[in-house]
Amino acid sequence: MRRIILLMTIMTLPALFADLAFGQDLIVFPAKGQTQEQMEKDKSDCYQWAKQQTGFDPMQAQQQAQAAPPQSQGPSGARIKGAARGAAVGTVTGAIAGDTGKGAAAGAAGGAMIGGMRSRDQRRQQAQAQQQQAEQQAAAYDQKRTTYNRAYSACMEAKGYTVK
Repeated sequence: MRRIILLMTIMTLPALFADLAFGQDLIVFPAKGQTQEQMEKDKSDCYQWAKQQTGFDPMQAQQQAQAAPPQSQGPSGARIKGAARGAAVGTVTGAIAGDTGKGAAAGAAGGAMIGGMRSRDQRRQQAQAQQQQAEQQAAAYDQKRTTYNRAYSACMEAKGYTVK
């Protein structure tokens, strides 16, 4: 269930970034009667200027955000390792008690359980780290986009447009 939630979170991140890119588009009004052609030229000029000033290209950032996230690694074999360790300890304990077979079996079962718990803990920590990284990327993108929007707006307003 947690894997499904993690996968859904990872799969929706590109949509979130795309929504951020389009959701923050500015509305430009030609306040001094500029023609549509002039407005398109001014938008292009201000896009280039804002990109140069901020080092942020909203078109390229959107494409990078839609790139596939790294895949997580498969199972680590923690249960098998735990069972082997448990069996070894159980064999020694069983030898002392007089039945190495039962000791090994009990040790293997306990070791497998502990290995499984460790494996789940590692997966949980990995999922938390991935979520934290995604949140940091979203915050960094939002900050860069806000700075870009301020530069773009300043340029357009200097050319006689109202920008909201």
